[in-house]
Amino acid sequence: MVLRPPSGGVFRFDPGTLWLDLLVSGGPGELSVFETLHAPADLAAWAALSRLRLDPAQVRVSQGELAAGKRLRDGLWELARALIHHDPVRPELTSLVDEAAAPPSLAPRLRGAPGGFRREWTLPATGTQLLSSVARDVIDVLSGPHADRVRECGGHRCGLVFLDTSRPGSRRWCAMQRCGNRSKVRALRERRAPDAR
Repeated sequence: MVLRPPSGGVFRFDPGTLWLDLLVSGGPGELSVFETLHAPADLAAWAALSRLRLDPAQVRVSQGELAAGKRLRDGLWELARALIHHDPVRPELTSLVDEAAAPPSLAPRLRGAPGGFRREWTLPATGTQLLSSVARDVIDVLSGPHADRVRECGGHRCGLVFLDTSRPGSRRWCAMQRCGNRSKVRALRERRAPDAR
């Protein structure tokens, strides 16, 4: 995903999985300054930017589905933080995910030819199908081999969350060109500081 933070600049960020893609659309409390889901069309626009790459003109979202999407997203922020800090997960959060996952999700379809097959999604789709796909991704990730790899960026005051799918499980940054480089520059300045006296 291409992110444009309020502080300026543009950078690429790969959250690693669909449900963490949703978290970049804003959130509760202090995250409300990043809110992008103001109208139903905004959830369809997010679907185009996410790893689903849906045509937003083919995603029908109602006001109720938008509200449900924001409720799910805000609950997923709490879930992600609980996982990162090894805190207990409230049963209400798993119920929220289960309820969102219950309706039919987006239907995949096969396109291409041998040697060049690809997955696409059957359109048009509804906001409910979109949210079901997000919730099912939560279940797949948290019941799979990377369940313990939900991480928060190690950058100073960053807070972006990602799934570490690297082979060694050692990803530390939202993006190397952003927080990784900033951290290296900060460490270099700290090492040189005594020499400057």
